[in-house]
Amino acid sequence: MDKKKTKFVPGFTPYPKSVNVIDHQTVYLSRGKDGDVLIVIGGDLGFAGEDFVTDGIRYRVAPLNHENASVLRRILPFTAPRPGLVSSRSVGVGDRLGVACPGHIRVFEKYDAFPIFAQQSIRELNLTGRTYEEVLDCVTFAVFREGFRRGFGADGDHLKKPEELEYALKCGYTMITLDCSEHIRNDIDGLTDEQVSREYSPDPELERLYPGKTFDIGEGVSLTCSDSEYKRMVLIYGAAIRFACGIYAKYIQNQPVDFEISVDETATPTSPLQHFFVANELRRRGVVFATLAPRFCGEFQKGVDYIGDLAQFEREFAVHAVIARHFGYKISVHSGSDKFSVFPIIGRLTQGRFHLKTAGTNWLEAVKLVALKDPGLYREIHAYALSVFKEAQKYYHVTTRLDRIPDLAGLADSELPKLFDQNDARQLIHITYGLILTARKSDGTDLFRSRLYALWNENSEAYAELLSKHIGKHLQLLYQHVNL
Repeated sequence: MDKKKTKFVPGFTPYPKSVNVIDHQTVYLSRGKDGDVLIVIGGDLGFAGEDFVTDGIRYRVAPLNHENASVLRRILPFTAPRPGLVSSRSVGVGDRLGVACPGHIRVFEKYDAFPIFAQQSIRELNLTGRTYEEVLDCVTFAVFREGFRRGFGADGDHLKKPEELEYALKCGYTMITLDCSEHIRNDIDGLTDEQVSREYSPDPELERLYPGKTFDIGEGVSLTCSDSEYKRMVLIYGAAIRFACGIYAKYIQNQPVDFEISVDETATPTSPLQHFFVANELRRRGVVFATLAPRFCGEFQKGVDYIGDLAQFEREFAVHAVIARHFGYKISVHSGSDKFSVFPIIGRLTQGRFHLKTAGTNWLEAVKLVALKDPGLYREIHAYALSVFKEAQKYYHVTTRLDRIPDLAGLADSELPKLFDQNDARQLIHITYGLILTARKSDGTDLFRSRLYALWNENSEAYAELLSKHIGKHLQLLYQHVNL
């Protein structure tokens, strides 16, 4: 069957890029009056739905649910995630809402970075009331709708417990980001050398490898480890390394998944020597990983540009990048949303081999759309965010000052979108996303969620354009010094 000659069902106009012909049956995605549906002409291809006949055309209307997403991934493998961090560049674009992927696809059609379209942490799932199945299903349908065949990944992000890994793997996620933060000691930097020596337990094997040694890691970079630095590294990262080794052996070793080690959720920056120690010990103990996320100097706060000394960042990041090249993995940069001032540095010093994670900025663009299209609704959301901000601070570290946010009573509706150019207003909306999405009235009905999704669905093209420009700016700067 030639899809160019296919007679489509009246009232179910296809998204043009979604039309596929399989075994003489045509399947496509259509926007109906009550939302998107799958249409199958000439059979059912295993999709669950209802059968109809219109103008002599026999067809099935199938809802966009988990069962049908699973069928779609089976019959059209490009709609299923796959490992992809072996590529030089990769970017995670976490979508907390399930409506951002069409805009993300527009960006990745212009760049060669491998996209991780389905990327969420357990914290994000809990705050939004979503599941890993739902997150992946939304991406599957979006990839099908847009005909994106280059491949994409699905990242179970910042997983801390074995049961969380089991859940993500069971759902078919192709990347696991292991968050080691609960096994990293943040108190060691505050101890004296004498206190450190008292806490340290002798380890003859490590003592032969590190104290008093200098490591030449190439490109003119060498790292020297003193006895004091060695003991501190063991105390800070020893348990985290053992944790990662255990998780790798039990859950990752025989799985076709990308594995990332995250040590970025710490109180103090990861020094280049500490980075080398963690990577060297993991490799020495047989752990294979694609990416590693150190904690860099300065602050990577949510939804705003890098805070800190750019010259210091560049000096230290240069050594981190050499360490990653020495071992053959990619540096991973977390909380990467809107870090425009450091993107050119990252792209240049990694020689175009990097992994970046973004998420919250997609939510901010969605709420910016609300400010553009329904100022009254935005004013409600803003007032609510102010009322729950202290509660939201339990989940995210920010230095937001609410007193610097303009009083909305003095702003015209046309001025509301400009709030998204102001850091404090951005972080106000950024970290309250879960409370906004799950807020309920006294009668149990949702306060904002239904109205928000109705607006986003009605203005899906405008949202895709906002994302295409905003996420596109991220990649444009990352690629500024990349030789393709």
